[in-house]
Amino acid sequence: MCNLRGGAAERLGSEEMDQDTDLQKAIARRSEIIEKLKKELIRRLNLRYSPEDLHEDVSLLGAGLGLDSLDALEIVLCVESCFHVRIPDDNIAVLRSINTLVDFVIKEQDSRNKQP
Repeated sequence: MCNLRGGAAERLGSEEMDQDTDLQKAIARRSEIIEKLKKELIRRLNLRYSPEDLHEDVSLLGAGLGLDSLDALEIVLCVESCFHVRIPDDNIAVLRSINTLVDFVIKEQDSRNKQP
């Protein structure tokens, strides 16, 4: 059995706390984006739901929420104006669900923040 002593144990504990804090920040960020997106979709599309009613994995288009191509355009405009990311015309797959939209927003914001 290996025992960590002194500084090594403190560094390991500090790294674990940093990772835990990073994870908590990522979860909080994702939750904020989900909540904002749900509220905006309800408002812009005049949906008769509350944010709690919308499951993150429900299909946005077609059978899920029953949204059509005009609604899809409004979703794109919503994401672009609320989160300042552009959805390419050929990337319709991100409109599959709230979770796929949130994944896209986070990925795009992170890649934009990494650029010099």
